This record gives sequence, C-alpha cells and structure tokens, in this order.
Amino acid sequence: MPQAAMSRSARPRIVVVGAGFGGLAAVQGLRRAAAEITLIDRRNYHLFQPLLYQVATAALSPADIAWPIRAILRDQRNVSVELGRVTAVDRTARAVVVDGRRRVPYDILVLATGARHAYFGHPEWEAAAPGLKKIDDATLIRQRVLTAFERAETATDPAERARLLTFVVVGGGPTGVEMAGAIAELARKALAADFRSIDPGASRVLLVEAGQRLLATFPEALSQRAEDALRALGVDLCFGAPVEACDADGVVVAGTRIVARTVVWAAGVMASPAARWLGADCDRAGRVRVAPDLTVPGAPEIFVIGDTAAVAGADGRPVPGIAPAAKQMGRYVARTVAARLGGAAAAGPFRYRHAGSMATIGRKAAVADFGRVRLSGFPAWMLWALAHVYFLIGWRNRFVVSLNWAWNYVTFQRGARLITGETETEAAEAALEGTRPAA
Repeated sequence: MPQAAMSRSARPRIVVVGAGFGGLAAVQGLRRAAAEITLIDRRNYHLFQPLLYQVATAALSPADIAWPIRAILRDQRNVSVELGRVTAVDRTARAVVVDGRRRVPYDILVLATGARHAYFGHPEWEAAAPGLKKIDDATLIRQRVLTAFERAETATDPAERARLLTFVVVGGGPTGVEMAGAIAELARKALAADFRSIDPGASRVLLVEAGQRLLATFPEALSQRAEDALRALGVDLCFGAPVEACDADGVVVAGTRIVARTVVWAAGVMASPAARWLGADCDRAGRVRVAPDLTVPGAPEIFVIGDTAAVAGADGRPVPGIAPAAKQMGRYVARTVAARLGGAAAAGPFRYRHAGSMATIGRKAAVADFGRVRLSGFPAWMLWALAHVYFLIGWRNRFVVSLNWAWNYVTFQRGARLITGETETEAAEAALEGTRPAA
C-alpha cells in the first residue's frame, strides 16, 4: 500500500452527517485538522433555509439559495463528500449505516441531521398541508399556489373559485408570518394585472395560530407590529384555536370548517430519527438530550448539534432551532474535536450567544429584536435583507438575490412564477388515460 494512503487511513476518522448550517460549520472549522473527514448528506447541496419561503412564493428560484456541497468544500483537502441517506448508527462497531446497507466507520461522529415537520400526531395531514424544510417542499407549495390562481381563472362555480382563492397558513412563528405576508403580496401586487376573469387581490389569506399572538418568542410590542403589518396586507388572523382537522378541502378550526384548496403548514417541527438511531434520551420533539459539551451522555465520541439536539442556554431556556445557533454549535464542536486531536484542554461547555431575532412580513415591513434594541418597519426590513444576503454562500447567490430583490421592489414583479412538476390535474388525466396507475 502506498505510504500516502497508509498515513491517510491512520488518521482519526470523523464522520459528519448533514450539510446544513451546523454540519457545514463543523467541517469547515476542522479544515486544519489532521483527520480524515467524511461528510454525508442525502442531497448534494447546502440549502439556505431562511429564504425557502421566497422560493415557495415565486420571489426566488431554488438555485438562488442553494450551493453544491462539493463546490463549497473543494479546497478543503481533508474532506470527502458522500451522497447518501443515513438510516442507522452502530454504536458498538462505531459505524453509520448509509442507504440501509453501506457502512462508514468513524472514530468521532457528528450528527447534524436537522428537523422535519411535526403534525402533532396526524401525519396524514402532510399530504394536504406541506411544510417548508427543503427545496422540494418549496416548489410543491409554489406549484399549488400558482395553480390555484390558474384554475380559479377558468372556474365557473363561484364556490369553487372562492375555495381556490383561499390560502391558509397554519402557525404564527417566523415561517408562518413570512409565508402569509408573501402570499398576500404575490396576490395583491405581482399577479394583480395578470388575469382577466379573476381579481387576485380579492384572494383570502388566513393565518391560524393556536396561541394568543404571533411570534411568541418576540417581545409583545413587536408581535403587535407584525400583526398590524399583516392586517395591512389584507391577511386575516385567527388566534387561540389549534387546527382540529386538515384535508384536501381545507381545515377545521374551533369546530368551523374553513374551505381552502391550498394549506401551508408552519406550526411545528420534529427532530430527525437520530435519537432512535442512538438509543438516546430525547425530549418531546425527538431532540437528543446532550451533555454540556454537546456529546451523547456515555458516548463522548458522538456529538449531536443543531435542530437534532436539546440544548439549554445560560438562562435555562432551550436554545432556539435557528441557523445562528446551529452554526455556533458546529464551530464549538470543531474547536472541541481539534483540542482532542491536539491533546489540548477541552474548550469547556457550550455557551449559546443570542445575536437577535428577525422576521419579515412583507415589502418594507419586518421586526427585529436585539434585546435592548428593537426595530420594526423599513429599518428592520433593510437590516433583515442585508443580514440574509451576507449569510448566503457564494458571491453569485448574493449578487443574484440582491438583484432579484431590487427588481421586485421597483417593479412589484416576481420572475420565478413557474409551475413545475406534475399538477394534480395532470396526474388525474394520466391515470384516466392509463399512462400510469392512479395513486
């Protein structure tokens, strides 16, 4: 065996599962480590999730907020990237199982597998109310939203037209607020002059929140300003009652049926199956309860970070499942692992530093909470835009997103209004024609 291959195989093997914010930060933080790093993800791109709702509402295209993982890590020679889906972890043999059959051994394992939608015990609701966690979700929602307007244009039944022009967003957190505002702006601005038989501006956008106010983690004053901004866009708000049923005809809230052809789910998340893979203790959302150094209790070689980990902040409250928190955890793990490999003292327990929270409601409307400093309206919106452009990966994406936003701002137009994928009508026609079996 060549000497180079022997020296490489003798180095510690670090496996990182997940190329989101946390996993990528961990890998990049180990760029100088004398280790063999393997990054495994089921997709070949890193996704900037905070802007997914803009893909779902035709403001941006998928390529604007994603970048190939191999391109990001091209110059990091101690990393190899593998495309695959991790399905199990063999703690005894220290190996992860990929695609149910291939085994990748590790000396140190970092699980940054993120979260998925939570339907509170009703997984059957997902078909009628997709969530927003990946590009496929965003393009599906975009398809349903744009198709609703197209079908309404040719609908002859007033009741069916009303159903098509009713959009329900479930969940009053940042994602729900951003989605509701973006759909309202799409209908009232971008599509206002595009149709002849319908008035898109007459669409009804309803935001359903089980709690008593929007953006529950923000100060109450900012929640009220977000509420006022949504109402100014024409969004109807429903507080204090959870969704009781959800199907292709709409939702049931407080015993009342709200008929709608398009429902978007933004009400909760559930961690990946990492806790089950590890046989580890977890909280109600499935997040692994980790030690102060983000390792699994009793397994110092396994780190769990990001939305997959249940971590308490200095104030005892859970660390929020947001991108800055995941990146901080990834960088912390990189420092801790580097210290171990170099025989240095441990970095100490993880300490989350909250830099602030932001949410945008629509054109020139946003809220930002930085503790003592709180902003709303146009200043918060500008800060939100600058921050999101800054944290995008790649100058190409930063330039394109900035250009798109500038164009949208000046013209009120959205250039990504493409209906892609097979629509429900096409699927039904194909089944009737016998080109493929009906679902």
